[in-house]
Amino acid sequence: MPKVKAPRNRTIDTPISEGQHYIDRCITVDSPVSDIDSILDKTIIGDSFDVFPFLPKGSIDLIIADPPYNLTKVYNSSTFAKRKASEYEEYTRRWISAVYPLLKPNGSIYVCCDWESSLIIGRVLMEYFKVRNRITWQREKGRGAKANWKNGMEDIWFATKSDEYTFNLEAVKIRRKVIAPYRVNGKPKDWVETDAGNYRDTCPSNFWDDITIPFWSMPENTAHPTQKPEKLIAKIMLASSNSGDIVFDPFLGSGTTSVVAKKLGRHYIGIEIDRQYCLWAEQRLEMADTDKEIQGYVNGVFWERNSLAEQISASVAQAEKTDEKEQLEDQIELDLFGGQ
Repeated sequence: MPKVKAPRNRTIDTPISEGQHYIDRCITVDSPVSDIDSILDKTIIGDSFDVFPFLPKGSIDLIIADPPYNLTKVYNSSTFAKRKASEYEEYTRRWISAVYPLLKPNGSIYVCCDWESSLIIGRVLMEYFKVRNRITWQREKGRGAKANWKNGMEDIWFATKSDEYTFNLEAVKIRRKVIAPYRVNGKPKDWVETDAGNYRDTCPSNFWDDITIPFWSMPENTAHPTQKPEKLIAKIMLASSNSGDIVFDPFLGSGTTSVVAKKLGRHYIGIEIDRQYCLWAEQRLEMADTDKEIQGYVNGVFWERNSLAEQISASVAQAEKTDEKEQLEDQIELDLFGGQ
């Protein structure tokens, strides 16, 4: 007997037996692509290493990669087995050298990893790209260990192909509550006074502690074991690409990069070898036709973790200015238990 979900459990876990029509929307690439438009906004089913040689060189603005960490992990129908450091380094060099020529001269790449694989990935990235930063994401969750520190962090390497690259600082500032506001001549200095509270939009650092791992009540959540949050990908995408740019994910998983690209007005290309994950990616892309929300990113601003009440207040205040209050309050009621 199938397990019945709790009423608020929104996890996307549609089986292939019920979602073949989503897989039918995907494409395969087994010959050189001469026209990039033919693969834009598509999910490619296949092994990335088989597909890389067929993609047009110098066609991608931004690469967001979340390769298998060097851990033994089951991914639906396949298992990635932990390798010797030298073998994982060769695996990393193989895919990084393959995606390097796909980037435009002013393109950027971000690579997600855990602390152990980070030591290898950072070193290999430096062989091909200009490394700009190493972002640390405090993801909170993690299993405790009796003889070690709990692993609650992940790294994200940021690198570019040249010294000319996109970085939209204003698009990724974080709205934080001002505890002791500073005034000059009685007026706010570098902060704003609102009915919901006093706030300052601050420059983002390379330590991200405002992003929650997708969980069962969030509409973006899937049954993929290593899914990244839409908010995390949105930060990367808004900072390092512009509207209409092409974003490429060589290890697409359940489709977060493509979904965020669609919500933010970018083109996307993603490769995923597992048909089940391709299904969930296409299902989420369909959902994005009508739902452009990215939790924690409201009215063009990133908010701190656990600030749902403030986000709602800000959204309602904005809606009152545009005669959308009633519609918005209905949406808030629907999404309340999936918020941050």
